[in-house]
Amino acid sequence: MKGDLFSSDHMVQPAVTPGMTIQNAKSIKYAVNGDMLARQGAMIAYRGNLQFERKGQGVGGMLKRAVTGEGLPLMTVRGQGEAWFAHEAQNCFIIGIEPGDLFTVNGRNVLCFDSTLSYEIKTVKGAGVTGGGIFNSVFSGHGSLGLICEGNPLVIPVSPQQPVYVDTDAVVGWTAQLHTSLHRSQSIGSMIRGGSGEAVQLKLEGDGLVIVRPSEATPQKAQQH
Repeated sequence: MKGDLFSSDHMVQPAVTPGMTIQNAKSIKYAVNGDMLARQGAMIAYRGNLQFERKGQGVGGMLKRAVTGEGLPLMTVRGQGEAWFAHEAQNCFIIGIEPGDLFTVNGRNVLCFDSTLSYEIKTVKGAGVTGGGIFNSVFSGHGSLGLICEGNPLVIPVSPQQPVYVDTDAVVGWTAQLHTSLHRSQSIGSMIRGGSGEAVQLKLEGDGLVIVRPSEATPQKAQQH
């Protein structure tokens, strides 16, 4: 058989080392030699001797997910082989987390990660019940974290001199040493009269980075975790 579809641009190659790599813009390949974790339902193909098990969140995690919608529905992948992960043809990226790093990310943007990473769901400081994404997952440890994003994200530096304001429905994550609070950009009178539709943002201050996607979450997609 001939054609561009069968060129080296699309043909997968055997993994050289264990761990995750970008297969293409829309998928991540993970060479499993032991175990790893991934978003439930994100596996699109695999080969080798692998087992997939639903990972429980514990009573506290289940309650928090029920209240906030920001849970991380995970599965554990064990064995030896290769697995490919993707979600709704979103763009894929890999972040390397080093010891001492803390990275907070919206659960809807997590695709897969090394089992050497730890995570816990925490309240975003300063974000009350009126803020979107008030519970995020904070990752620490040493390993790789695979993320998904609708479109190519913006990575915006934050400095003490220049805080950054982001739409709560567009933010993907940020380096966890940043201080967060809610910021109102309109008066109550302006909101009653219609306003701009961007009344409340998440304000990030300090020294670090914030990742923003070039689209806002629709209410329907924001609930799909």
